[in-house]
Amino acid sequence: MQPFQFTRATTPDQAIQAHAATSARFVAGGTNLIDMMKLDVEQPTTLIDINELTLSAITPTPNGGLHLGALSRNSDVAHHPAVLRDYPVLSQAILSGASPQLRNMASTAGNLLQRTRCVYFRDTAFPCNKREPGSGCSAIDGFNRNLAILGTSKDCIATNPSDQNVALTALEATIHIQGKSGSREVPIHNFYVVPGSTPHIETILQPGDLIIGVTLPPPHPNVRSLYLKLRDREAYEFALASAAVQLGTQGNRITFARIALGGVGTKPWRSLEAERALEGHTVDIATFRRAAQEALRDARPQSENAFKVDLSQRCIVRALTLATKSA
Repeated sequence: MQPFQFTRATTPDQAIQAHAATSARFVAGGTNLIDMMKLDVEQPTTLIDINELTLSAITPTPNGGLHLGALSRNSDVAHHPAVLRDYPVLSQAILSGASPQLRNMASTAGNLLQRTRCVYFRDTAFPCNKREPGSGCSAIDGFNRNLAILGTSKDCIATNPSDQNVALTALEATIHIQGKSGSREVPIHNFYVVPGSTPHIETILQPGDLIIGVTLPPPHPNVRSLYLKLRDREAYEFALASAAVQLGTQGNRITFARIALGGVGTKPWRSLEAERALEGHTVDIATFRRAAQEALRDARPQSENAFKVDLSQRCIVRALTLATKSA
């Protein structure tokens, strides 16, 4: 770990001003950032502690939605009565990740910015375009079993590791950002950037931008949701494939569908193709399988992760089946 300065902010404006240098980082729970610093992957010259900002509240919005403060802890969100009642897919996703100790520390905004667990990104002995632009991607011809098959490029196949953000994508969350040029709201599907030729750029955030919170829209009536995570072991493991689904039906007809995938994309992956294959069609296994095939139609597997295509399709079908059977 490299030497760094430490400062504490008490207001958003103070935090943003302190972040004038691009090598500064905000720290809240620190569960991902500190790991990256120990590995010398992240080398900030300044850490800005934002835990004194009043951004931890979980509050209803005037239109019937829910606002999650940027510093709301994952455990608090997962067990909040409004989340359990109206957004169970989010609670299920959060509780499927990490450990109770980490969830007690990890923040909503910190999870939004979670970095990949690609072994080459985390090991500075290997070239990595995400860590050092232009150096190459060691994963393409290396160990890539756990890496992405959607949204990849010739320069990067790193997987987004989050569970929370897959659920937030299916819920069509909005991210609230405050920066040097003012405040703005960004739909989560516009927040992340696929690697292309610039894999070091992961989000639309600019230097100094501070995430203030996340807003969930009002829950759709008569819609059931579910998060299903498939992994190598039952706990404390990242997804090989996961699916966050929202499904609304009228009789035997699907009237509303939202599908997001984890473990297979370079960002939390919403599948508009799967949604189109579901909406207006009957609730049956054949419909679910067609939707799953559409979701993985553009998959580009590597030498060791072609199994993820079939695994992801099975995950989608199973999640939709369980969602339709839930009370």
